[in-house]
Amino acid sequence: MKKKRDLNDIEINNSGNRMRYTLFFFFMFVLFVIITILNINIGSVDISVPEIFKIIFLREGEKGYYNIIWHIRLPRICMAAILGGALSLSGLLLQIFFNNPIAGPYILGISSGAKMVVALTLVFFLEKFGRVSSISLVIAAFAGSMLSIAFILVLSRYIKSMSVLIIGGIMINYICSAITDFIITFASDSDIINLHGWSLGSFSASNWRDVFIAFIIVTITSIIIFILAKPISAFLLGEAYAKSVGVNIRVFRVVLILLSSVLSACVTAFAGPISFVGIAVPHLIKRGLRTSKPIIVIPACFIGGSIFCMVCDLIARTAFSPTELNISTVTAVFGAPIVIAMLIKGSKRE
Repeated sequence: MKKKRDLNDIEINNSGNRMRYTLFFFFMFVLFVIITILNINIGSVDISVPEIFKIIFLREGEKGYYNIIWHIRLPRICMAAILGGALSLSGLLLQIFFNNPIAGPYILGISSGAKMVVALTLVFFLEKFGRVSSISLVIAAFAGSMLSIAFILVLSRYIKSMSVLIIGGIMINYICSAITDFIITFASDSDIINLHGWSLGSFSASNWRDVFIAFIIVTITSIIIFILAKPISAFLLGEAYAKSVGVNIRVFRVVLILLSSVLSACVTAFAGPISFVGIAVPHLIKRGLRTSKPIIVIPACFIGGSIFCMVCDLIARTAFSPTELNISTVTAVFGAPIVIAMLIKGSKRE
């Protein structure tokens, strides 16, 4: 009788969890649609919702509005959604890898390493050829990310404390940022304008070609991460358990780092370094879902990162219009308090 009651309790609990997950994803989907419409609607020129639907779905409407939506706002919205999701997933993978809730591409200096190499690439290519391809920037950002990761992994051999390792990542962040500032200081005047705006983070230069490239890279990487949900789940239960179910820990760790670096590099190449998204969003998603199951958290993190960056981008371009804020300024305002709250909560538990 007791066994039967326990089984019924488990079924009710599972049913309740499924309902909560369904409602959570439905809420996020509705929020995503609302934020998308607001991003198209609000700006230096306000466009009515009926006009938006007419232009997007019927490809009809006033020519000026048509150009604003299809050539300026939609590419920017798509880029914010794609890269926001990528940054959130990158942070989630790093938190799994380091088993630390405040590990993220910006905190650990990965974004700064990518920024440094991209700055070098921009200066070199612009001086020699006058232009630089999107793929070149992604490759340069990936190389910079891997350079920072290599330093962190070397430090991890000598430093066992995760809190001290995070401080080491912050130092790498400062070093790479200092080198980037040095590069910008001695760049030509025409390059400085582009480099300065990019180095602080922005989606303003987005176009459909870059959106397509970012979409391909992020989609392929995200699918691979989702396929790895089961070994990630095993890894979260401990290395011993993961080994017992056939996970090659050494290979698995390398794959996690590579996937995180690809996502972080893609973000840095197209929008510059963006702070706190990779830490704050995974934390909020886990709290909202009340679970750490990768098969649930991975897609939720992507959607959450997209919404977070779209909201921040809307604030960045409208709060002090016509002056536009850098995206990292806004993400830091909202993301930093979340990180502080995490640290306070962690210290109370100790």
